[in-house]
Order: sequence, then structure tokens, then C-alpha cells
Amino acid sequence: MAEPWFKDGLHFTCTQCGDCCAGFPGYVWVDEAEVAALAAFLDEPLETVTGVYTRRVGTRRSLREKANDDCIFWERGKGCTVYDARPRQCRTWPFWESNMKNEATWQRTAEGCPGCNNGELIPSEDILKRIGTVRV
Repeated sequence: MAEPWFKDGLHFTCTQCGDCCAGFPGYVWVDEAEVAALAAFLDEPLETVTGVYTRRVGTRRSLREKANDDCIFWERGKGCTVYDARPRQCRTWPFWESNMKNEATWQRTAEGCPGCNNGELIPSEDILKRIGTVRV
């Protein structure tokens, strides 16, 4: 198997700027375990978290968005209010298959994410694990 283009790893540290959490519509897919983790973190009943903070999209479930398209858990000036319990999709950003096809797609991602190409060196093995965790 050929080495990935990022064989030497890539630098990334989340700045909690919110650029990937706010201002545009999208989906943050969650499964039952992630909703349960959010409920435990928020110390709220599972049914409340499911009904208030998520929505059904076909056969899947996504976090809701505010009227301005910000993630339901994003607060300006505070950041992600559930950062320690954020879903896999959020934890694996920016190492999504769609962003990692080649160096050009990575650089396009980096243009909109100040954490890309900065901070901690993430080894290629860890990047590959993150890519394989969730398909976005």
C-alpha cells in the first residue's frame, strides 16, 4: 500500500474559533451513544437531549442548528459548550476523508480553519484512524 501524502503527519490544534461550527447549515451526525454522552455531560434526561438538541434526518440523527445556522451547542464568546463530550464528527475535524483526498483539498480546508497547519503535529497513523472513524 502506498504511503499517504501526509506520511510525515500534519499540524493541527483546535482554536475553538467556531468556523466549522457556526454560520452555515450542515449536519453533525450523532448516534445513540453520542446522544447518551451528551445527556450525561449536560446532566439532562436522554429524552430531553434527543428532543431538544437533535433532529431526525431520514434514518439518521443530527444535532440541531440555531436560526442563524450555528450549532446548537456553539456560543459566541464561549465556544463549544459541550467540547469535552462533542460527537466523533467534531472530534475528528479536520481529518475527514473529504478534506484529506490530497494536499490541495487539505490546503482548501486550511484556508478556512486557523488550526490547520498550526500547533500539534498529528502523526499519519492518528490521521488515518480519524479518517476511518466517520464519513462526512
